[in-house]
Amino acid sequence: MILEHVAIWTQQLEALKNYYITYFDAVANDKYTNPITNFESYFLTFESGARLEIMQKNDIPKNKNDVEIQQHLGIIHLAFGVNSMKAVDAKAVELQKAGFKILKGPRKTGDGYYEFETLDLDGNRLEVTTNYQ
Repeated sequence: MILEHVAIWTQQLEALKNYYITYFDAVANDKYTNPITNFESYFLTFESGARLEIMQKNDIPKNKNDVEIQQHLGIIHLAFGVNSMKAVDAKAVELQKAGFKILKGPRKTGDGYYEFETLDLDGNRLEVTTNYQ
């Protein structure tokens, strides 16, 4: 069995799509629009074959969690794997230069990863990681 995709709501569909295309090499399908329900979405496909569905609908409430500080039950982050510690460092520098805050790292973790944490445009926590052992 495979994990087919993960879906997240957004209120800035085009900007979020462009963020993942620009910084994480996603490939987007054509936008799906349902004019009856005012639902719009893209499937973003990554090099590994993993997919992220980003969705927008006007009546979805904002998440009230402060994801930069607070943890919560449920999905807490998406992790993007790269091939080396140098690639982790390079991605951190690229995002920081583009104005995105690096929350933690780059750092070695106790479970064998070298990673940093950041937030996407909607405050979804992301990790960029590689195995260092």
